Amino acid sequence: MFSKIDAKKLLLDNKRPLPEYTLKSLREKILLEWTYNTNAIEGNTLTLSETKVVLEGITVGGKTLREHLEVINHQQAISYVEDIVRKEEPMSQWQIKNIHRLILKGINDDYAGVYRDQQVLIAGASHTPPPHYQLDSEMEALMNWYEKEATALHPIVRGTMLHAIFVGIHPFIDCNGRTSRLLLNLELMKSGYPPIIIEVKHRLAYYESLDEAIAKKNYNKFIELVASATEKSLDLYLSVLD
Repeated sequence: MFSKIDAKKLLLDNKRPLPEYTLKSLREKILLEWTYNTNAIEGNTLTLSETKVVLEGITVGGKTLREHLEVINHQQAISYVEDIVRKEEPMSQWQIKNIHRLILKGINDDYAGVYRDQQVLIAGASHTPPPHYQLDSEMEALMNWYEKEATALHPIVRGTMLHAIFVGIHPFIDCNGRTSRLLLNLELMKSGYPPIIIEVKHRLAYYESLDEAIAKKNYNKFIELVASATEKSLDLYLSVLD
């Protein structure tokens, strides 16, 4: 499944280090589209252009404070993820909580970076997250899986499964989706892949394949969706460099 992607990744690796200003422009483009799409999937009504304006520090009339904070916070969370990659820090629950804290900062400070203390349901999903009193053991099991079995997996499979298992646990009251997509990209970036964007126009396929991965432990469709997004991101980088 990954032979073509691996070949494109090798081409990109052979072009490193990337030109400074090319890399800067690619980062700005991906940061904008990543932030717009991940928030739009969750119902944020800011357009791509409005998201760009908010990232530049300008308020958009008629939009809520929460929608503005979702953009600003996600930008800061991306910077934190990039810092983790740069420092080659190992994955930890502390990191996951920090990512979530940045996303929910100013929106719901009581639950920012804090595991939920009550039961939640996921609208439209066929699975029910575990009760809050099992979260510590569920997250510990996730970290054990990540540190052992996951190490033998292709980075795309590892990142996709990390995303799905995390969402299945649903450790936070809010913003599990945004956190999981940041964790997916964190895992890809650690292995030298550019960040990917799950576009809002693919929201239905994303939710359906994610639900199947969690409820039936069938990750195939979700892996295919992530692999397609990975190839698209590689193509963007290679097209600019060529």
